Amino acid sequence: MRLTIPFILIALLTACEERAPKEVSSVDPVNWNNRKADFSKVDSLVMGTSYLSVYSEIYSETEHRTHHLTSTISMRNTNLKDTIYINKAEYFNTHGTSIRTYFDFPIYIKPMETVEIVIDEKDRSGGTGANFLFQWATKPTSHEPYFEGVMISTSGQQGLSFTTQGRRVE
Repeated sequence: MRLTIPFILIALLTACEERAPKEVSSVDPVNWNNRKADFSKVDSLVMGTSYLSVYSEIYSETEHRTHHLTSTISMRNTNLKDTIYINKAEYFNTHGTSIRTYFDFPIYIKPMETVEIVIDEKDRSGGTGANFLFQWATKPTSHEPYFEGVMISTSGQQGLSFTTQGRRVE
């Protein structure tokens, strides 16, 4: 009995320990600061906004069963010579509520370069109808950025993968 009470107290104290918030992406936010762009000739750039559908989870068999997915969000520069700029990347859930903004300042993407955001399988905050809005800028003679989502899930010997493509909305 003497040993039981201290053991219970220790168990209760460690069970109430505050846990650190879970990591929602494997991409270090410091990377965005390393890509920060400083462009002063904003008047000479074409601005636009693109939409990309993304899935944190998808339905399987019924509306009550879902599969969790890892999403890779690619921001691609298809220009051979010109750098493009992404001014903001904002992630929304199924209900249209902003979950997080990955960056809200211009970053550069060099010619033929791809920059990615990874949404881990454990992060289900987006739900079955998540999406991104990207605000971007290019030279008038440059191609628009290309946005693509690759969703994947593997379990045992089975795998599931599919892609989505972004579209300009403004």
